[in-house]
Amino acid sequence: MSSLDSTLSVFRAVGEETRLRIMALLARGELTVSELTQILGQSQPRVSRHLKILADAALVERHREGAWMFYRIAGGAEADPARDALVAAISAIGEDGDRIVARDAERFAQSRQARADQAAAYFQENAAEWSRLRNLHLPESDIERQIVDIAGKGSVDVFVDLGTGTGRMLEIFADRFTQGVGYDLSHEMLSIARNNLEQAGVTHAQARHGDLFSLPMENGAADIVCIHHVLHYLAEPEAAVREAARILKPGGRIIISDFAPHDLEFLREEHAHRRLGFADAEVKQWCARANLRLERTQTLSPTGAGKGAAKKLTVKIWLCAAPAGVKRLRARSAA
Repeated sequence: MSSLDSTLSVFRAVGEETRLRIMALLARGELTVSELTQILGQSQPRVSRHLKILADAALVERHREGAWMFYRIAGGAEADPARDALVAAISAIGEDGDRIVARDAERFAQSRQARADQAAAYFQENAAEWSRLRNLHLPESDIERQIVDIAGKGSVDVFVDLGTGTGRMLEIFADRFTQGVGYDLSHEMLSIARNNLEQAGVTHAQARHGDLFSLPMENGAADIVCIHHVLHYLAEPEAAVREAARILKPGGRIIISDFAPHDLEFLREEHAHRRLGFADAEVKQWCARANLRLERTQTLSPTGAGKGAAKKLTVKIWLCAAPAGVKRLRARSAA
């Protein structure tokens, strides 16, 4: 329930044209300070000052990603009728008849298109190599179906995707979680993920810059953690599994998909793969040391028997679970 002071704080915060325009823009989607500066045509210090006022009034929330700061409309941990009603009213502001709002909306669209163009250019530059890798195993659509199947039925509150890449796991699980977040260290891949999520209309998931060895999440926060085709890049894959176990709720699940052991050495030389697949026994050992149960293992063999088939990759999916009431693990930094 709102107090008189908090209600007054909310209305004071938006009682200025620029701050009202900022709120109208953030109602369309999250933006960086530099993007807001370009859209509004104002200096960065001035925009940052307005954003601080809005953040202090709990109208917007921010998160840092390296040197970038992202802003979005605050969801709020608790209901606030004054804030929620104001955000709804601002979201309903139409472009018709208001020249300033219409201009801001046009610049917002241009900013989004620029981001999409940048992401597309990066993807096109790397697409040839990614296609070559995809041809080494089953089609991604087949793997995705099996990942969704092994996760089981029902919805969860929090879904976390480690090494989110293009954000694809957030897309295919979008109807199964209330809140989703994908972490990746690559700013280029995060741009692709954000664009893909926007295009797919997935508004309840975010792509965030984060180290999967030291996640910016509290113990026991996640219902499901997905690690899809990531571990073979890591020097310490077990450390990533251990960190995933740390953020799991009691009874939570980790879905790992990666390659079975293989001998395609060129993947190390040309694609930075550190590990050439993982055996079931190794994954089971990781689980035991992280206080997890290895509940299910699935093997997806490459299609096309005969000549050349031995040189393709077998995909493995492992489902690990944290027993109810399991003692939470402390975070461990990567060596």
